[in-house]
Amino acid sequence: MTTSYILVLYYSRHGATREMARQVARGVELGGLEARVRTVPAVSSECEAVAPAIPEAGALYASLDDLKGCAGLALGSPTRFGNMAAPLKYFIDGTSSLWLGGELVGKPAGVFTSTASLHGGQETTLLSMLLPLLHHGMLVTGLPYSESALLETRGGGTPYGASHHAGADGKRALDEHEIALCRALGQRLATTAAKLDIA
Repeated sequence: MTTSYILVLYYSRHGATREMARQVARGVELGGLEARVRTVPAVSSECEAVAPAIPEAGALYASLDDLKGCAGLALGSPTRFGNMAAPLKYFIDGTSSLWLGGELVGKPAGVFTSTASLHGGQETTLLSMLLPLLHHGMLVTGLPYSESALLETRGGGTPYGASHHAGADGKRALDEHEIALCRALGQRLATTAAKLDIA
């Protein structure tokens, strides 16, 4: 029997989005499902650049099978000019076979991001990640205002998904509200997948 899992798929360059992924995964586990944490390799303008088959540190690289077999998806990226980072988009752009087969239709999905500045495009980045998920027929969960941290946060946090303000140097740690919202997103994905009888 295959264990149901929520795929927590992210790209992180400086570690903030990776820490968010860890907190989302914790929320998935609090919701009663396994969290499968995966990342994607960086892209390079040099034709000779090849990523190692296994990253030197952190999560393993995602495969299409990880995505195909998930009961739900949490997708995370740092902000790049109000958009998702190129490595994550490159991976998502390669999911046509899953789209053709309807493999993700009806599965819950949520998104998360980290930005250097407080108003550095958090919401547009989250929306940019939602677009391909909607094309795949996934069900967007978002974060409802019943999450009290959404009303109290002085850093990241939006109804579109979890977010984090990393600061200009990228070193600002997640605060209590940002952690709570990351965990809430993961837990919401797990409980939604169970209610949909996908888990």
